[in-house]
Amino acid sequence: MASLKELKGRINSVKSTQKITKAKQMVAAAKLRKAQAAAESARAYAERLAGVMASLSGKVAGQANAPLLMRGTGADSRHLLVVANSDKGLAGAFNSNIVRAALLKARELEAAGHSVEFYLVGRKGRPVIRRAFPDQITAQFDTSEIRNPGFAEAERIADELVAMYEAGRFDVAHLFFSRFRSALVQEPTVQQIIPVPAPTVAPVAGSAEAVVEYEPGEEEILAELLPRYLKTRIFGALLENAASEQGASMTAMDNATRNAGDLINSLTIQYNRSRQAAITTELIEIIAGAEAL
Repeated sequence: MASLKELKGRINSVKSTQKITKAKQMVAAAKLRKAQAAAESARAYAERLAGVMASLSGKVAGQANAPLLMRGTGADSRHLLVVANSDKGLAGAFNSNIVRAALLKARELEAAGHSVEFYLVGRKGRPVIRRAFPDQITAQFDTSEIRNPGFAEAERIADELVAMYEAGRFDVAHLFFSRFRSALVQEPTVQQIIPVPAPTVAPVAGSAEAVVEYEPGEEEILAELLPRYLKTRIFGALLENAASEQGASMTAMDNATRNAGDLINSLTIQYNRSRQAAITTELIEIIAGAEAL
């Protein structure tokens, strides 16, 4: 049985940990509001851009002069998995869920006879992926010095991916991230980003599709719009990740704070019982000594 001094030290240690988890929970809650607002605002822009892309791509789909980013290389043997993680921990299963989805997809592709490589954003998923696929990490994008990844980072990632694609280093690219649903629910998501799939937009009931004439032409507009659409998709994924990370962190730290409180109560009861037993033993020894005299 632990001594009274050891129990008292452990109680103080757990109380210190509880203060840290409580502070982290409050910080995550404050950051979550801003991150959630940014992610939700970006969704409206992405949906509108997807509508324009759907209108344009429907006119050039299947044509030989369609932009390379849309028509593809004509093969699908080499796949690049773009895995977006964070650089910080204390966020529950946020990072591990994204990595687990990427590893599952990689094994499915390899089982189907495709080759797989990884492009990693953030550092939390690197050790697990490096252990599973040590020779298949083709590139990494470091965000450790970036406080809040934004459109500039999404633009750099997209430019690197397009350069790799045009150099013939892969045929298909998939993006893995966590879509924010609520502070309690973050959904690991995978999207094909290269070749850019033609977006599908549900028609609005009771509305007729407008006939639009494009100048100079759909192919020229798509050639300019496709890279921006790709950057927007990656930017949206980074925003969703940021909101998901804060939601997962807030939930994890709330659970840790509650668990610390339960442990403190349990240790306090154990300390009081041990102290009472020690006092009782001392009283018995004093009474026995007095009777012996």
